Amino acid sequence: MNPHVVWVGTGEYNSQRAIGYGDGIYRSLNGGKSFKNMGLKKSEHIGRIAIDPRNSHIYVAAQGPLWGPGGERGLYKSVDMGKTWERVLFVSENTGITDVVLDPRNPDTLYCAAYQRRRHVFTLIDGGPEGAIYKSTDAGKTWRILKSGLPSGDIGRIGLAISAVNPDIIYAIVEAEGKSGGVFRSADRGETWERRSSYMSTSPQYYNRLYCDPENQDKVYSMDTFGQVSVDGGKTWNALGNLHRHVDDHTLWVDPSNNRHVLVGCDGGLYQSFDAGSNWIFVENLPVTQFYRVSLDNTNPFYYVYGGTQDNNSMGGPSRTICRNGIFNEDWFVTQGGDGFESQIDPNNPDIVYAQSQYGGLGRFDRKSGESINIKPQPPAGEAYRWNWNAPLIISPHSPTRLYFAANKLFRSDDRGDSWKVVSPDLTRQIDRNTLPVMGRIQSVDAVAKNASTSLFGNIVALDESPIVEGLLYVGTDDGHIQISDNGGQNWRKVEKVGGLPELSYVDYLLPSSHSAETVYAAFDTRKNNDLRPHLFRSRDRGKTWQSISNNLPERGTVYCIAEDQVNQNLLFVGTEFGLFVTVDGGNNWVQMKGGLPVTQVRDIAIHRGENDLVLATFGRGFYVLDNYAPLRKLSEQLVKQPFELFPVEDSWMFIQSRGKSNMGETHYAAKNPPVGTVFTFYLKDSLKTLKQARKEKEKKALKANQPVSYPSWDELRAEDTEEEPYLMFTVRDSEGNAIRRLKAPATSGIHRIVWDFRYPDVSPVRGTEGRSSQGSHRANADSGMLAMPGTYTVEAAKVVQGTVTPFEGKQSFQAKILANTTLPAPDRKALVAFQQQISGLLRAVQGSRDLLSSLQINVTAMRKAVYRAPEAGNELDQKLQALQKHLLVLERKLNGDNTISERNANQPPSIAGRVYGLVYGQWRSTSAPTTTMREQYRIAGELFQPVLGDIREIAEKELPTLQKQLENLKAPWTPGRIPDWKF
Repeated sequence: MNPHVVWVGTGEYNSQRAIGYGDGIYRSLNGGKSFKNMGLKKSEHIGRIAIDPRNSHIYVAAQGPLWGPGGERGLYKSVDMGKTWERVLFVSENTGITDVVLDPRNPDTLYCAAYQRRRHVFTLIDGGPEGAIYKSTDAGKTWRILKSGLPSGDIGRIGLAISAVNPDIIYAIVEAEGKSGGVFRSADRGETWERRSSYMSTSPQYYNRLYCDPENQDKVYSMDTFGQVSVDGGKTWNALGNLHRHVDDHTLWVDPSNNRHVLVGCDGGLYQSFDAGSNWIFVENLPVTQFYRVSLDNTNPFYYVYGGTQDNNSMGGPSRTICRNGIFNEDWFVTQGGDGFESQIDPNNPDIVYAQSQYGGLGRFDRKSGESINIKPQPPAGEAYRWNWNAPLIISPHSPTRLYFAANKLFRSDDRGDSWKVVSPDLTRQIDRNTLPVMGRIQSVDAVAKNASTSLFGNIVALDESPIVEGLLYVGTDDGHIQISDNGGQNWRKVEKVGGLPELSYVDYLLPSSHSAETVYAAFDTRKNNDLRPHLFRSRDRGKTWQSISNNLPERGTVYCIAEDQVNQNLLFVGTEFGLFVTVDGGNNWVQMKGGLPVTQVRDIAIHRGENDLVLATFGRGFYVLDNYAPLRKLSEQLVKQPFELFPVEDSWMFIQSRGKSNMGETHYAAKNPPVGTVFTFYLKDSLKTLKQARKEKEKKALKANQPVSYPSWDELRAEDTEEEPYLMFTVRDSEGNAIRRLKAPATSGIHRIVWDFRYPDVSPVRGTEGRSSQGSHRANADSGMLAMPGTYTVEAAKVVQGTVTPFEGKQSFQAKILANTTLPAPDRKALVAFQQQISGLLRAVQGSRDLLSSLQINVTAMRKAVYRAPEAGNELDQKLQALQKHLLVLERKLNGDNTISERNANQPPSIAGRVYGLVYGQWRSTSAPTTTMREQYRIAGELFQPVLGDIREIAEKELPTLQKQLENLKAPWTPGRIPDWKF
């Protein structure tokens, strides 16, 4: 076995309502650093992987499509590391394999569980007559069904586990019709089974996984809402332990060397116990939250992001903070419990938040106090509303106190949810879901888990109002209707079918355009009909006719949401099962956006109009923010043909980042904040090539054209060897045109960003070799100095090739604005910056003097050695050098402090450098006025430094050159700084 080889099966193996499908199995040969798809792309849901330890033969339990028949389902085997696959067990187009285990003594003996299930929008059927346990004793060549002692009839999901202590013992948790299921055990390798208990997990389609203890053959764990453990072979069960831990356990690992060390993966994340489950450590640095929806508020200066999660509440938190370590978990707060869904925030008062839990549980949350009041609409006597698991909610763009909320009917409140009125009839098809066929027939009322974990069929799942026309409402249902009202719900017009889609196609998203009152977009989730293609439509006549704009979106990847830019109507974004896509031509052509975004399910998109930020809710990787996507508005065929484009620059906030994470370690999670500074976005058509790159490209073309390749001359090769890498240079100027900062950027093709952090350049010595002053550790950017003034700036760009600077046309202006978040800001910012510039000037001189003094000491030491190697040199010259050496040591003590005292841990007055570095450190992270103490420190340091600088200058410019000349006249060996005297 090679521990660097890792196999990953994609697609969730549960059968829940909210489930992601995959694209097969992946392999890594480097311990997970990179992965390659190894096939089975139509398996969609892989239940388990088992590996033969003798030869790395791999078995894959493929459940196949959840929403329909077919696909790659069954048990697959590969004997060549995934290059080819053989289906060694196939039951039917409706039945896949959910679990597989190998006998550790003889891996040719294996057991697997067949799983017949189907989910649709309206139902779940979690079993059928084809569910069974299979056994093979010849590595999968032949199989037989194990029956003795196991339930018959319709069988649901089965979980298997084999004891490593005694592999004769196999456990199975079997979902079955009626009450015949439970936990079964075989002590004879599956030949006969004993029902140990009637215990069943609360929702087998969501759990039904067993794990054997590595030390005790009678100890077995069951995954459940509250994970269970049995110590008597499955006869009795007790809670594993949930003290201060989330529920819904799905996977477990028991340390083979210490069975009290347990890891549990549940709906709340990953937990670790070292006392067999009595106490737990939460692993808080895994960014794996599943968000259904995202909404944004208008908090200044930094807006907040809100959303609803799978089984982890509705919540909100800042889009950025002033903390240099990032955004912490504790910056977030819960707005509603349970499973979380769509949240909305009052656009005029961000303290008023409307948050949801499942099935329309709606609360009005007060961000200021943390209080919440239930405002869910309630039916009149004798009526029941049908709420979806994920009910749609909006605040009218025409009134901040008006809410629209939907079940099977649409509700409106004009008083922030204090009262509601119904503004529609039942807008669904009102189909009895029990009359719809599943797996080719009408299922019995006694079918396994019939309708479990399924919303009542026939409800509204998409809702929005035109931002242009008040009362122009669009509603989409789970049974395929789009309903439109032009008058606030008084009358409704039905759209029964769009673009040839099946009638019951789930309407996942509706978006009225902010540019045209006639335009509306619709996304349909047809995976629930076993159709994984993207279905995205646009209507330009308020839903009367529709045109597909899916075009070149990948053939496989459901579209869940769409967003429209408020400036450029042709700039659209869509979230799909496998990532985010953008179009700049209204949907004719789509391009996937990555830039650090993983391939993940994007369930919702929000745009912050003030910041031009694009915010995504991903189902499994948390929220993602693309800061200021505005440059995309200018993308066009004409622009990308230009050699260079510097996009408009957004105004930005100046502030000092606070300390935060300190020494909390990496388990204390922090999401990165955006960089502090002004962001410059630019486009470069072609990479700037070095002479060598240009030569090699020319040679490649010649070889391809079967032409001779000329050998470069020595002069050409020397030019290549000494050439500086081409780069782009950005120059920031103040309002008077003074150059404030120059920044370098790589000259590679594409769209890139570079950040100016509002600071002047660093004044530390530049040595021409690697390494920096030890006093630079407080800097966030090693090339940065003190803060510049707030105000108006411009930036311009140039390319630098072979030392030649060629400016690009055009420049952009922007404002650097004070965040004004300090209690005692400097009353005169100009005076503050002037003082900091004085400090920088003194710092530059002191650091330079320190380096110069050090080099003088090295030179004098070398000169004394050279004197001894010059026979004609007298003692007088060495005495002069010795005296100079002592003088330099005195100057060093004044600059840096007395080592004789410090090495003996005794007190001494601050050195000149110590005073200056203390000033720099004190001012580096502050925008308050300099204290009187600081000004006094500056005065003292300056007065002490001035004569020291004079002495150093006298030595460097006069004394040392005179002594070097004497050495040269004596023909002494060369020493640094001296030009040898020689003539031919």
